[in-house]
Amino acid sequence: MKLSPLAHQANAHDDAVWSVAWSGAGEGLLLTGSVDESVKAWRAAGDGLEMAHAYTGHTLGVVALAAAPNGLVASSALDSLIRVWSVDTHETRCVIETPPAENWQIAFAPGDEPAHLAVAGGVSGGVKLYSIEQDGGEQVSVMSLPEVAADKAKNSRFVQSVAYSPDGRRIACGAMDGTVALFDAGTGKLLHTLQGHAMPVRSLCFDVSGKTLYTGCDDGHIHAYDAEHRSLQDALPGHKSWVLGVSISPDGNALCSCSSDATVKLWDVGTRSCVQTMSDQSEAVWGVCFGPGGDKVASVSDDKSVNLYDFV
Repeated sequence: MKLSPLAHQANAHDDAVWSVAWSGAGEGLLLTGSVDESVKAWRAAGDGLEMAHAYTGHTLGVVALAAAPNGLVASSALDSLIRVWSVDTHETRCVIETPPAENWQIAFAPGDEPAHLAVAGGVSGGVKLYSIEQDGGEQVSVMSLPEVAADKAKNSRFVQSVAYSPDGRRIACGAMDGTVALFDAGTGKLLHTLQGHAMPVRSLCFDVSGKTLYTGCDDGHIHAYDAEHRSLQDALPGHKSWVLGVSISPDGNALCSCSSDATVKLWDVGTRSCVQTMSDQSEAVWGVCFGPGGDKVASVSDDKSVNLYDFV
């Protein structure tokens, strides 16, 4: 397995690019979100990227993106708004208003026509589910981490990351103190917590079976957890600084990670070993994502650039 540079777009945004996702609809557009308050859709063009559309409406930086197979895209921003729209019509589906500092990473429920969006709740210490039906945006469920001990800072339960299992039955989240929690998506019940990290868990993803959960942490490690039996399977060292993003390939054989050390790493899931390190961006790489077909990988950086790779 190998990553090969396909396209590099310098100054893709006017400020740092913090989020990336792929639309599973139509031609599979690449979506990026920036501190410049915009979301842009791109398609490959020669050795660069061609902007297909720019989505505006946020008044502060975009921190997270999520995309659904039916062409819906959601963006979460520091203005406490989550905006959901269609990449086909560019029309707004709904706007979700959250309390301050309670909307971070987001994830659509699995399925061709998702009805819910999971939101990492920040200071509220858990995950919230919102309806995304037309004119929706209503909160339908709250999943909370256990209360912290009296001698621990309240912000230790600040939840930054969230992911659905492929079957939609479980939701995982990661917190500032290293806590990783799994909830029953239907009932909102806390199933269990996973131990091993002691610093912020900024990204997580399930493998295709839903049995293994990968986490990226400020301790510079990626952990592989047995999500069903609560055990730590492996720790993958290699990054020299915070691990800001993890993404699993559609076939489950490869994992990509990105870091504030300005690298993207490719991991062989079978051997749990790093097989390649890419250093094509000059500052922190905030997001990395496999394309829906599994043959492309995109990464975004503080240096305002977007990189596109072939994956074979």
